[in-house]
Formats: sequence, structure tokens, C-alpha cells
Amino acid sequence: MQDLKTYQGEAILDRSGLVRETPGTYVEQFDKKIDDYMGRLGGLELQCSNPAADKEKLLEEITMLTNLMLESCAQFEREVKDPLAVKNAQVYFREKTHPILSKSYLINRTRIWPNGQQGDYMTLELAYKNMPMSEGIGYYLDKYLLSSALGDGVRDRVSKLKDLLKDELMKRRELKVLDVACGSCREVFELAPEIKSSGAKFTCVDLDPNALDYSLDRFAYAGLSSDHAETIQYNALRMFDSELAHTEFGKQDIIYSIGFFDYLPDDFLVKLLGSLYTMLNPGGKLIAAFKDANRYNAELFHWLVDWDGFLQRREIDFEKILRDAGIPDNAISMTRVNSGSILFYSATKQ
Repeated sequence: MQDLKTYQGEAILDRSGLVRETPGTYVEQFDKKIDDYMGRLGGLELQCSNPAADKEKLLEEITMLTNLMLESCAQFEREVKDPLAVKNAQVYFREKTHPILSKSYLINRTRIWPNGQQGDYMTLELAYKNMPMSEGIGYYLDKYLLSSALGDGVRDRVSKLKDLLKDELMKRRELKVLDVACGSCREVFELAPEIKSSGAKFTCVDLDPNALDYSLDRFAYAGLSSDHAETIQYNALRMFDSELAHTEFGKQDIIYSIGFFDYLPDDFLVKLLGSLYTMLNPGGKLIAAFKDANRYNAELFHWLVDWDGFLQRREIDFEKILRDAGIPDNAISMTRVNSGSILFYSATKQ
């Protein structure tokens, strides 16, 4: 995953700085809404310490309260419009809500990004496991984040990918498979029986050495030798050069990536997808997953946490990108994950 600017948990701007960028009336109203949100969260936090508390009701109340706050954040964006003022307000909001929201391990992690990049492999592994990591009110805030549309989506995404890969592994033997910006490679080690029986060879590339070490450990546990799956530390952005990518990796039967493409601007992504498509053998498949901005709440990622690196695209945008990449329309099929927030495109080399 490409390096991205991370939030350092510092008071980058005080309220007076926010006022200089934004009409005062909006700031005063927004400030009051944050104060009300924090006050009501504080009351719910006291209830969380009661062993007899109704956990389902607490989660409902925290969910409703946080959703209302995020609606206020969306309203602030609509009214102010100035991108710089909105960005400042997002930082201010996270700083002001830190005393309570930092008690959620998952929210705090997706604010400070301890590994130095957004969408790191360990954060995604925590989402896959779907287990709150905190106690008290932090437990409920963890649950809130995990049960969001994209929380469900990333779990559905890896499940859908496994189904797509398994179908190919069952139909053909000795496939050469390239996993671009592989992260933790969860789908690879969970497909170990199919990989071994089909004689497939997976090449998994990522720039993060920690992600690759994690993947190698899981491969060993699953009984996957280097004949079945290998990891290579490599900057996947270099693959936009089709000649270079072909020289370094050769022709492939399947090339796929999930999550990585969401972080790339349109013009670069067009070149990268076109390059990957040319690397396929005849009948090979390029599999690409994209988040559909129509199906999730962007304010959760831009305000509640600091996860703004992935671009806000919709189905019509993906279709144009694939066309501009030179991939024929009749080569492409599309499907959604069960929760609907993520799209998969499969392009078969003709």
C-alpha cells in the first residue's frame, strides 16, 4: 500500500484556527454539537461500567448518537464547502473527541496508524477477525466500526475473492497467479488445499516487509511451500510500466488486487490496469475490487477516523477507468459482495 499522510494525534489547530478558515456561526453550532455528543457519550460510558447494563441497548444508543454526529459533520461539509476549512474541522473534531473515542482500540488505531500507512495489513486482519479489542465504552465503539458498511464489506470482499479464485483453481491446473499489494494474503493461506491440489503458484508482492513476514508465517502453518506461494518485497506502483512488469514477473494466468486500486488516482490507475491486462496469458483473468462510494458513509472515515486515502468512486467511474485502460467491454463481468459496498470486476484476456 502506498505511503499516506497520517494523523499524529496532535492539536494541529485550536478552535481559533478553525474560525479563521470558517464562518464563525458554523463553528459555534458545530462546536455545540460536538460538546453535546461528548456529553452524551460520557453518560453512556458510565452505564457501560454497570455489569447489569443492557449491552444491545447500549450499542444501539451509541450507534444512533454517533450516526447523528456524523450527519452533522456531513452538514458542515455541505454548508462550508471550502476543502481546507473542512480538513481543519476534521482534525479539530478528532482532537476534541479524543478523550472518549480513543478508548476504542480500533478507532484509535485508524487515527494514528502506528505502522505508518492507512489500510495496513494488521488493521485489515482485525477487521477480518471481527473481534472488539477494547473494554468499557471502547468495546461498543469497536463494534460500531466493525459493523459499518465497509467493515462488513472487507470481510465479504475476502470471502468473494476466495470464491472467485477457488473457481479458477478447480477448473485449471498449474496456474500462475500474481497478487498485487498482497497485504496479509488471507485468501491465499485459506485456499491452501486447492492451491496444492491444483499445482498453482502464487506470487505475492507488497512493499511492507511486516506484511510479507506475516504471510510467510501463515503459509508455513498452512503447509504452503515456496513451490506453492512466494512473497516478494516490491513497489507495486512500478507495474504501471508494462515492459518492466513483464520482464520482472512474466506472463500470468490470474492477476488480482483488493483494496490497493482504491488509493490510486484515475490517470495512474488506467495505466496500471492496462499494464496488468497485457501481462495475462490468453484466457487469463484480471480481478479488481473497488469500494462503491454510493454504499457507505464517507464521513465515518473522514471524520470519526483518519482514513481518507481511498478515493470516492462509483460504479460509473470504474466502468470508465476500465474502458480507458483498453479492456474490452465484452471481456468484463461484475459482481458485488453480499453487503453491497464493494464491487468486483473480472476481465478475461481475449
